[in-house]
Amino acid sequence: MVRQPSINAQHRAPLSTERIIEAALRIVDGQGLGRLTMRRLGDSLEVEAMAIYHHLPRGKEQLLDGLVAHVASAPADDAPSRRWQDVLRGWAADYRGRLMAHAGVLPLVVTRRNPAALTATVASLREVMRRGGVAEDAAAVAAHALLSYVIGHTALEVRGTGEDGADRAVDWDARFQAGLDLLLTGVR
Repeated sequence: MVRQPSINAQHRAPLSTERIIEAALRIVDGQGLGRLTMRRLGDSLEVEAMAIYHHLPRGKEQLLDGLVAHVASAPADDAPSRRWQDVLRGWAADYRGRLMAHAGVLPLVVTRRNPAALTATVASLREVMRRGGVAEDAAAVAAHALLSYVIGHTALEVRGTGEDGADRAVDWDARFQAGLDLLLTGVR
């Protein structure tokens, strides 16, 4: 059965990779990663699922890589007027918020091989530290550790566990800031 175009078809934006990724992100955010299918995505875009393959020839694999790149690629804003520690604190808080807002994509960030999605982010963190006087080798290690910390902490937070065996409520914000302080203090 051929689907008839909707009345709104003439008024909607043309299909693009960005539009497809945004629609997939809305599905994952609203219904969960398990509910993301090419058919459901096509329905949300008001196109046949096969139309998506013109923009994503590798299909769902390319779509999942695109979701990771969209969510996980977030370079630090290098504001030379601020101390490097303050720039990294701001980045870490923003990145954590971004991952929390798209928690359904977080398992993909943790498990998929998509180094291109994180390359610009790590490079920007390293550059902020280098400009702040941190040696190149130390900055490279610290950038990786900082990214790993934010992703790992957020993954535990989304899972809702303190991972320390204590029977008490966890103040995730305080724990995040304390860990970030330890990490940034150790960079020197």
